[in-house]
Amino acid sequence: MSYLTPSVTSRLPEVGTTIFTTMSALAVQHKAVNLGQGFPDFGCDPALTAAVTEAMQQGHNQYPPMAGAAALREAVAAKIEALYGHRYDATAEITVTAGATQALLTAMLAVVQPGEEVIVLDPCYDSYVPSIQMAGAKPVRVQLTPGSFRPDFAAIAAAITPRTRLLLINSPHNPTGTVWTEAEMLQLQDLLAPTNVLLLSDEVYEHMVFDGKKHLSASRFPGLAARAMVVSSFGKTFHVTGWKVGTVAAPAALMAEFRKIHQFNVFTVNTPMQVGLAQYLSNPAPYIQLPAFYQAKRDFFRAGLATTRLKPMDCSGTYFQTVDISAVSQLSEADFCAWLTQEIGVAAIPTSAFYGDGFDQGMVRFCFAKQDSTLQLALERLQKL
Repeated sequence: MSYLTPSVTSRLPEVGTTIFTTMSALAVQHKAVNLGQGFPDFGCDPALTAAVTEAMQQGHNQYPPMAGAAALREAVAAKIEALYGHRYDATAEITVTAGATQALLTAMLAVVQPGEEVIVLDPCYDSYVPSIQMAGAKPVRVQLTPGSFRPDFAAIAAAITPRTRLLLINSPHNPTGTVWTEAEMLQLQDLLAPTNVLLLSDEVYEHMVFDGKKHLSASRFPGLAARAMVVSSFGKTFHVTGWKVGTVAAPAALMAEFRKIHQFNVFTVNTPMQVGLAQYLSNPAPYIQLPAFYQAKRDFFRAGLATTRLKPMDCSGTYFQTVDISAVSQLSEADFCAWLTQEIGVAAIPTSAFYGDGFDQGMVRFCFAKQDSTLQLALERLQKL
């Protein structure tokens, strides 16, 4: 007798293998320098791993509180207050998550009802829309201004309807490296003030802002903080993306709903990492110095790009550099990235992958969170273009 696997109706029928997985596999196949997927190829501070190891050895290996280790939540609340001037109650308004992606999905499931609408700004990170769809809601895509990638407030305002439940923003912005200005955040605050629209603010690159600019967290602005869930990531900040530890800060009423979902999809997050991170946060130097660390890498990479026919676009934050390929190729962005990986030996990501309609404007994204030797090898290969 043969047994058949029953068929299922997919909750995400349009979702396949992500572009990041595809390009990374292609990079391995062709021994290319992988500047596609966004993770460092260097280690974290040994003091951080030592703190986690010590936490394990001291017996911090059982469940922590569902919302996160108290010491870590207190440290996060203190950090936000010191940097952005807003004090969250560590007991009721901070939750530790299994990375930012889980935080984003949990936020959607917590506050968005089936049939409601969620506005996302294209180009956007690839987990946003599936999270909205898993909540049974309708994603409404609004393009950032092509070329500059600044928010188009007239378009955002036009997209708000009585069914709009939430707006999702991301600054510093992946994939473009754009950082929202104070004027833009104030304009957003004014736009949302007369509405019941919630805000989900993805701030995982908060400590990668360059050229003397400041990260303008939604928590800085009272009218935004009152309606916002703010997501951050230790993985991005401390070069430990594989640890998958993030945080959400939100007003107590929103956090109460967030935790109802959180407790049943992950319950809680690994204890020794939390205890180690709490200890490590007692010294602010690592995240205070991070902008200078990544700006040096950005400047090194951009100086090398100047010797190629690729045109670097503005990069005010993150560890991503977008380039214009029009002087090099008339291929589609996706075809160019495949060709670049196979023939030149450098992997990149097409920005069209971050648009719902595959909008192609001849731009691709490189990740410069790499050792200088890695970037130098990539630049030498890109000079062949």
